[in-house]
Amino acid sequence: MSPQTGAERSPARPTSPEAAAAPPVSPRTGAARPTSRRSDSPPSLPTWAIWWQRPFPDANTLLLPGRQPALIDSGFVGHAAQTAEWARARAGGIDLVVNTHWHSDHVGGNALLQADGAGIAAGTPEAEAISRRDPGCCAAEYLDQPVAPYTVDLPLDDGEVLRLGDTYWEVVRTPGHTPGHLSLWQPEERLLVVGDALSDYDVGWVNLALDGPGAARTALDSLQRMADLDARVILPSHGPVPADTGAAFAAALRRGRRLVDDPDGAVWYGIRRIFAFALMIRDGIPAEEAEPYLHARAWLTDAAHLLRRTPEALAEELVTSMLSGGGIVLRDGRLHAATGHTPVAAESLRVPYPRAWPAAEPR
Repeated sequence: MSPQTGAERSPARPTSPEAAAAPPVSPRTGAARPTSRRSDSPPSLPTWAIWWQRPFPDANTLLLPGRQPALIDSGFVGHAAQTAEWARARAGGIDLVVNTHWHSDHVGGNALLQADGAGIAAGTPEAEAISRRDPGCCAAEYLDQPVAPYTVDLPLDDGEVLRLGDTYWEVVRTPGHTPGHLSLWQPEERLLVVGDALSDYDVGWVNLALDGPGAARTALDSLQRMADLDARVILPSHGPVPADTGAAFAAALRRGRRLVDDPDGAVWYGIRRIFAFALMIRDGIPAEEAEPYLHARAWLTDAAHLLRRTPEALAEELVTSMLSGGGIVLRDGRLHAATGHTPVAAESLRVPYPRAWPAAEPR
């Protein structure tokens, strides 16, 4: 058990009267067996799992109520209050938030939930960087995506077992989209939380500038590791739960292979998603300000170097190609992301970058 959070790291046979009154559990894993379905989750999920499919800029959220209520990913900072209210209404409180990785759409509710008493768990590489207040934390400044300050109470390593709600989950390291990306495996029900590694229509973008030219290969290896688990249900961070898990992995492996085989394509794939996200969280950007905005972004400069262009030329080509391809639209003089998304209040973006976060204090 973690002294900071009270989260159990490995299974223990329940012996208390409270445990005896809990739902039936598997003698092999301690996982609660389903007894009914919840109307707000896909029918493929057991009763003890509550799924919230969310539009951008939030990641989907998995709530695991029970004796140790847990939340997997906490959405974007602009919707932190909504995330906390949703979780409280269904679980009463949250003991532990587990982040699949540290991007802004996954950790935005961490600070508020931590202030309410939740512990935060994350992959060890990201946990260590957050603890030392590395300026590159969450790629927040690099991507120009705000994240409210938080600390990590429970670093997670590959193969660790956590009790989340009333069930046990194994940590599976799946680097690629970020070096610290992790997935969570529930073997009794064969549920796999895959974070941004894949969705029903996509795979996670990779950052060849920050993480090196091998990042795409690393991501592909992680996809294969997950596919080999033979999950019954995969729970992605964006979009719906895939109806056909095998088909979703087959498509993801093909997409991942393309990123390995076409490094320039992988760079384009990433920068289109980063720019679309910037437009989502800002209610668009005035058309005449879009290219100057891009010129000031480190990610655009890095991409220009990899693509053998000047930043100015790449900024113009990015805007033009996304307009012609339908990824962004011009409306009332502003460029907007075409993908549906939830508005974000401008004041919620006014949080410091990690280089200005207060020092992490022991909890």
